[in-house]
Amino acid sequence: MAQTNRLYFIDAVRAFAILMMLQGHFIDTLLAPAYRDESNAIYNIWSYFRGITAPTFFTISGLVFAYLLLRSYAKGNDKARIKKGLFRGLLLLVIGYSLRINIFNWINGYFNSYILVIDVLQCIGLSLILLVALHSVFKKYSYLYSIVLFAIGCICFVTEPLYRDIILDNVPKVFANYITKTNGSIFTILPWFGYSAFGAFISTVFFRHVHREKFKISTVISFFVTGVFLIYFSSLFLTKLSLVTSIPLFKMSADYNYLFTRLGNVLILFGVFYAFEKYLKQSIIARIGEKTLSIYVIHFVLLYGSYTGYGLKRFLNKSLEPETAIFGAILFMVVVCFMSFHYGKTNTFVYNLIRKIYNKLKIYYHGIR
Repeated sequence: MAQTNRLYFIDAVRAFAILMMLQGHFIDTLLAPAYRDESNAIYNIWSYFRGITAPTFFTISGLVFAYLLLRSYAKGNDKARIKKGLFRGLLLLVIGYSLRINIFNWINGYFNSYILVIDVLQCIGLSLILLVALHSVFKKYSYLYSIVLFAIGCICFVTEPLYRDIILDNVPKVFANYITKTNGSIFTILPWFGYSAFGAFISTVFFRHVHREKFKISTVISFFVTGVFLIYFSSLFLTKLSLVTSIPLFKMSADYNYLFTRLGNVLILFGVFYAFEKYLKQSIIARIGEKTLSIYVIHFVLLYGSYTGYGLKRFLNKSLEPETAIFGAILFMVVVCFMSFHYGKTNTFVYNLIRKIYNKLKIYYHGIR
C-alpha cells in the first residue's frame, strides 16, 4: 500500500486564495469607477492576480477532496468519507443559496429569483458530489481514473465556446442557472468543474507517487514547466491542433483561452507553495487555510449584507479612492480572519452544527412516522 503523506502545502494555497478573494471582492465592490483604469499597470496586475483566485479554489478543492477519498479507499473503507463528502457537497449548496436570502424582504412578503443565482459555493458543492460519483465508479482502476479526470478537464475547457453564451429559457431557473449566466449566475458548473477535475487528477498523481524519492523536486519542476507551457503556449498548441485535426473548436478555444492559461497560473502557484512547504507547517497561513468556509460566509455577510441586506456594499458601493480601498481591504482581511478564528473556530464547527440539526430532524421524522 502506498504511503500517503499529508500535503501541508494545500492549506497554504487555500489561505492564499481566500485572502486574495477577500481583498479582491472588497476592492472590486467598493473602488470608485474612475479608478478602474485598464491602462494603469498597478490596476492591471491587481486584476490579473484577482482572476487566479477562483481557478485556485476549484483546483485545490478537487485535489484535496479526491486525495482524501483515495486515502480512505487505500485504508480499506471509504464509505464514511463518501458519506461525508456527499453531506459536505449538499451543505455547500444549502449555504450558497442561503447567502442570497434577505430576511427583511421575506418578512415584508417580497420574494424574487435572486436566491437561485449560482455562486462559487454551489459550484464547488456540486463538483464534490460529481467527484464522489467518479470515485465510486473508477476507484478500482487507478490509471483509468486519472485518464478520465484529465479528459473531463480538457473537455470542459475546450468545449467552452459551445456553451459560453447558451440560453436556457425553457429550463427551470433552479437548474438552468448551473449552466447559463443569463439569469445572473456568477459561476456555472461548466467550465468550472474542469478545474476540480484537474485538481482531482493531480491528487491521483500525488497519491501514487508522493512517497517516492525525489518526487517533490520533480513535481515542483513539473508544476512550473507545465504552468509556463499553459500560460504562453497553450493557445498556439490549440491552434496547431485545429489545423492538424481540421476541428474548428480547437481554434475557437484558442481565440479566447483564459481557462488553460489560468490553470497555468494555478500550477505555478502550487509549485511555489509546494517548494516552500516545510516553512508553512503550523504557520498562521496554514491555519487560515483550514477556515475557508467560515471566512467565506463571514465576508459575504459583512460585505454584501447576506440575510439582512445591510453590508458595506449598501453604504460604500463603488465610492472609495484607491488608498482608502487598499487600507480598507487590509483591515477587512484582518477583521474577517479574526472573526473566523475566534467565533467560527474552524470549518468543522459549521459542518458539525448543521449535522446536529440534520440528525435531530431525522430523529424527529422517524419519530412521527
